[in-house]
Amino acid sequence: MMRAAFVDATPSLADIMRRLHRADDLPVAIHEDPDITPEALPALLKDVEIAIDDHTAFPVDVVKRCPSLKHIVFLGTGARSYMDPEALEAECGVKVHIIKGYGDTAVAEMAYALMWAAARGIGHMHHEIAGGGWPRTEGMQLTGKTVGIIGFGGIGAEMARLCNGAGMKVLAWNRSAKTHPGVTFTDIDTLLAESHVVSLHLLLNDETRGFLSAERLAKMRPGALFVNTARGAIVDEPALIEALRSGHIGGAGLDVFVEEPLPAGHPIAALSNVTLTSHSAFRTPEATDNLLEAALVHCRRILRDGA
Repeated sequence: MMRAAFVDATPSLADIMRRLHRADDLPVAIHEDPDITPEALPALLKDVEIAIDDHTAFPVDVVKRCPSLKHIVFLGTGARSYMDPEALEAECGVKVHIIKGYGDTAVAEMAYALMWAAARGIGHMHHEIAGGGWPRTEGMQLTGKTVGIIGFGGIGAEMARLCNGAGMKVLAWNRSAKTHPGVTFTDIDTLLAESHVVSLHLLLNDETRGFLSAERLAKMRPGALFVNTARGAIVDEPALIEALRSGHIGGAGLDVFVEEPLPAGHPIAALSNVTLTSHSAFRTPEATDNLLEAALVHCRRILRDGA
């Protein structure tokens, strides 16, 4: 019998996995240690064919010491932040599976919330009031404004739905041609120049790393807002910080960063025109249920098809 191990479950994820696991599923050993290190994986994965991974790195040299391992089911789309899928398959014979679509609505709702927070300076006012101040800053009214969505997968489509409902004009750019009701697709330079808000929804890979370069950020409409719930490395972070300092980008709502957790004293945290959240856009009970159910579906398919 093929076996699986959830290598880095938090207590809440462990509870959900136990609830969703069916009697006819392959056995899943749930290791409740979200702080497990890669060096501990070979012992944990002895005689295990499938690893379910939430956030633990799987370096090639470690996976080479896990001879039974054939599959890694990564809980989300950002596996490349923790491993090199092509190298693992080529050098170790281990296939990496990602999960898309489980949190499209949850992530879009966070992007939408960050957009409004950036538009009205909510983060800045909160901290000033908590410190005894009483700022009354002028914000951007979003009804009738243009939002530009970069990357039009499931999350981008949900963001478009929400923004259409708010009376915004929606532009979008996607790497492949698409059409969608209520959305005007255009080239990236036009989107950057015309959008009052730019919301990023690309997957991180070799093609998108650094996609929003200093040159592209400079093409944004002066004073526009920027929202990122995708991955920090898709943006030139130092250039973003400078654009926020200068006011060329009027404000930002950011859920993701190049280095996470965000280090103490990071310059982006000192800016008054940003609202920051801790890579939590996908964290809702509904999305988590979808995620772990999808992981079990992957395991069932691997058990059935062997691939």
